[in-house]
Amino acid sequence: MKVAIAGAGAVGRSLARELLGNGHAVLLIDKDPRKITPHRISDVEWLLADACEVSTLEDAQLQDYDVVISCTGDDKVNLVTSLLAKTEFGIKRVVARINHPANEWLFTEAWGVDVAVSTPRVIAALVEEAVSVGDVVRLFSLQRGEANLVEITVPEDCAVAGKTVRDLALPRDATLVTIIRGHRVITPTPEEPIEAGDELLFVAVPESEPAVRAAICG
Repeated sequence: MKVAIAGAGAVGRSLARELLGNGHAVLLIDKDPRKITPHRISDVEWLLADACEVSTLEDAQLQDYDVVISCTGDDKVNLVTSLLAKTEFGIKRVVARINHPANEWLFTEAWGVDVAVSTPRVIAALVEEAVSVGDVVRLFSLQRGEANLVEITVPEDCAVAGKTVRDLALPRDATLVTIIRGHRVITPTPEEPIEAGDELLFVAVPESEPAVRAAICG
């Protein structure tokens, strides 16, 4: 997979290393020459340019990339880059970083954003996930389908413990995508039992989240 990253700061470089480690080809774009540091990550393609300029993205042949990640420290730049990637180059998957929570409402499909990642929201969700049992915790939003990835930990005294995935009375707009049990990641089959302490990950629209909790905790 080919991934273009706008923003070669600490976040962009960390993403590049992670993606390289998973066997993907990575392009890092930044207009600040101080951030163009090939000696730090030698296997990445570097481009000193403004990711908000169509000519820059044309020179980079952005249309050949599978994913664009806009993760600069400026929300305006992230929005413009996302919009250009989607509308001018037809990128299938555009991921954008939200730096300021007040701007979160802008990061939607209208601006070409498929997945918006808000650092404050993610940190808050991870804290909630670590301490919450029996509550629906929203991890992040999938903007294209107006759905969220949510997590709920099955309480010890929960009625569904010992039942199977088939027995879950889930709402129509919610899908169980994975079960985390200890160090195991389990693909849910209809016959898979639900155990107390399981972390259940769902993709669900916001309106169905109360019904998901009711299906698990009654």
